[in-house]
Amino acid sequence: MTEPPTPFRKRLPIPVLATVGVTVALVVAAPGRPSVAPGQVAAAQSRPNVLVIETDDQTARSLRFMPKVNSLIVKKGVLFKNSFVNYSLCCPSRATFLTGEYAHNHGVLGNAPPSGFGRFEALHGNNNLAVWLQNAGYHTALIGRYLNGYSNNPPVPLGWSEWDAAAPQSNRFYDYTLNHNGTLVQRGQRPVDFKQDVLTRKAVRFVNDRAPKPKPFFLWLTYTAPHFGGPWRNPHRPFNCNHRTAKPAPRHAHAFDSKRLPRPPNFNEADVSDKPVEIRSRKLLDSGQVVSIRRKYRCELESLLSVDDGASKVVRALRAKGELNNTLIAYTSDNGYFHGEHRIPKEKMHIYEESIRVPLAMRGPGIPRGGRISDLAINADLAPTIVDAANAHPGLVMDGRSLIPVARHPGIERGRQLLIEEPTFEAIRTKRYMYAEHDTGETELYDLRKDRFELRSRHHAPAYASVMAQLAIRLHELQSCAGAGCRVHQQDPQPQASSGFRPAGRPR
Repeated sequence: MTEPPTPFRKRLPIPVLATVGVTVALVVAAPGRPSVAPGQVAAAQSRPNVLVIETDDQTARSLRFMPKVNSLIVKKGVLFKNSFVNYSLCCPSRATFLTGEYAHNHGVLGNAPPSGFGRFEALHGNNNLAVWLQNAGYHTALIGRYLNGYSNNPPVPLGWSEWDAAAPQSNRFYDYTLNHNGTLVQRGQRPVDFKQDVLTRKAVRFVNDRAPKPKPFFLWLTYTAPHFGGPWRNPHRPFNCNHRTAKPAPRHAHAFDSKRLPRPPNFNEADVSDKPVEIRSRKLLDSGQVVSIRRKYRCELESLLSVDDGASKVVRALRAKGELNNTLIAYTSDNGYFHGEHRIPKEKMHIYEESIRVPLAMRGPGIPRGGRISDLAINADLAPTIVDAANAHPGLVMDGRSLIPVARHPGIERGRQLLIEEPTFEAIRTKRYMYAEHDTGETELYDLRKDRFELRSRHHAPAYASVMAQLAIRLHELQSCAGAGCRVHQQDPQPQASSGFRPAGRPR
């Protein structure tokens, strides 16, 4: 297995790096840069630019409704089909992105004080991905949502050359404030104020300004969609997308009015007797709840169309500046979301696939085209990937690994084990199994090869007793892991031949 490019120790002091003459051993997957228009100068840099486009609460399944992202990023690069988050909640997930650490190492264990932004700032405000890249000679920028609880203090956090944060109303689509390099700018309710489009325009201007310059850039473009958001009263909203729904751009209102709500076998799960009491105590969803879930689902898909437009515009701007082939682009989300699966009408923060699985696609230098990668990946891998591409030096022991070698050599992560952790449970996700231990003492075990919808926990099945025992040992090792100890690989144990498994019946 290829390890991160540079050995490092826990909480190293931030190095001050020379930025002249630094190169990175990556091969550009596409042919030479396209020609640029007269008067434009392509950047003469050896290290790639980095663009990360991140959404909020987007499921992996919904990526199929974004044709521009698929044509410009997925098909021009690779799709990681098995991408997960360590902690399926906004602030902890974004803290993992900025540190490359699992939540038990970075210590951000919630959205609200004292475990949200304030804890991140205290622990990592001067030691995170933005600081590492800036020290490595990158021009860094945040456009969009930062961390929950950030309220413009500090006006511009350390490590950021440019700052356009939506704070403190990070979930609003109209009537919100943007912190532009420390100056607060209020936006209203005009169609031109629709936040997703404002963020896109800022990102395009950033690319147009920075792409011709020799200094490489890092842009973290973070959209609100498809998270629900206000205001609840707005003349441009479609009537169906009002209270506690995502907000589509006016031009996309009603685009999915006839879209059916997916009803996989675990939708409104009929038999939850195998589940922990938190799920067993949930009643079957009634018809009114199902109608509400369908309405919100349609609004979420409509809101993603503005992200699809935005990604396209930023990619086109990179192409026009001759920098597209020299930019590593990653598209992902901070966590997944429920739409009635296992009787859960909304939310995240559960062990199930709908909560922890997220879209992840990459294109750019070192990334082959048209690949579909089955190796397990986790959001702790994004910082190591960017550090690898940028030839930067991290100041932390990162728990993830660079995905560039994985994209080029699928299969090298065979046997990887991922830690999924939250305050009420800890779980291990392997290629075949999901095993969880809850703080109530309850356990769950799913054989995903036979039961990908997690309909029947096998924690009491005699044929899986050895499997559960082995996974429990591995989970306990991961619970306090750091660095290479989080990147172990072991073959999945096998159940006894007479498992007696029969898929559960389809729910009503």
